[in-house]
Amino acid sequence: MEIGFYLFAFMLGSIVGSFLNCVIYRIETKQSFLRGRSFCPVCKHKLNFFDLIPFFSFLFLKGKCRYCKTKISSQYPLVEIATGLIFLSVVSYHLSLITPKLLTASGIIYQLTVACFLIIIFVYDLKHFIIPDKVVFPAIAIALIYNVYAMLVNNNVSIVFNSVLAAIVAASFFLLIVLVSKGKWMGIGDIKLAFLMGLFLGFPNILVALFLSFLIGAIIGVGLILLKNKKFKSEIPFGPFLVTGTFLALFWGEKIINWYLNILIF
Repeated sequence: MEIGFYLFAFMLGSIVGSFLNCVIYRIETKQSFLRGRSFCPVCKHKLNFFDLIPFFSFLFLKGKCRYCKTKISSQYPLVEIATGLIFLSVVSYHLSLITPKLLTASGIIYQLTVACFLIIIFVYDLKHFIIPDKVVFPAIAIALIYNVYAMLVNNNVSIVFNSVLAAIVAASFFLLIVLVSKGKWMGIGDIKLAFLMGLFLGFPNILVALFLSFLIGAIIGVGLILLKNKKFKSEIPFGPFLVTGTFLALFWGEKIINWYLNILIF
């Protein structure tokens, strides 16, 4: 029963990932993702349901469009698998917590929703070096609304205070970097994303997320330079590192903090 539930979470995430691919494409082409069927971006042929089965359609079609034989970007199956794994991780994480069922259900829905926005930001910034306002602002609004809801349910004002303070600190840190570097090291979009991260994670997990983001960014940046794929002054989008750090802090932030504190004590 439990395995079946987790399998359902992964499958649901993969289906949502397929939809996120559609959203990413339509943001790129400035089309509405609320109307119209999915279609091949090259030949414009409308896709049938058997062309849209997450991951498996890509395998069966050998990575090519059924109608025009154009190669399909690996982004599509990768986003579907990644979204499935994140959905599975969120559900597994919440079911391991000892919390009221109402908060567990609402917490799962909330985190899955914000996770979808973060996945879109990851891919879009990676491809276009920009974090779209039409994605990050709704995510910020959802995070604020949920924190107020959690405050009312728990009758605890510190929930909102903690998340807003974390958001302001994170955003201010990136604002300082933008001002010092005159926009050469970070962009305005990173400030907005940092604000969302603070609302989503709160203290102290936001600190873990920022540390891991810079650590992973530094490792990959140095690796790309050594492989001669990038030069020292080459531009690298930082949004994907921030999103990665956010997910790592969400699932393992407390364990990382406890591990660090144990090192300090001993």
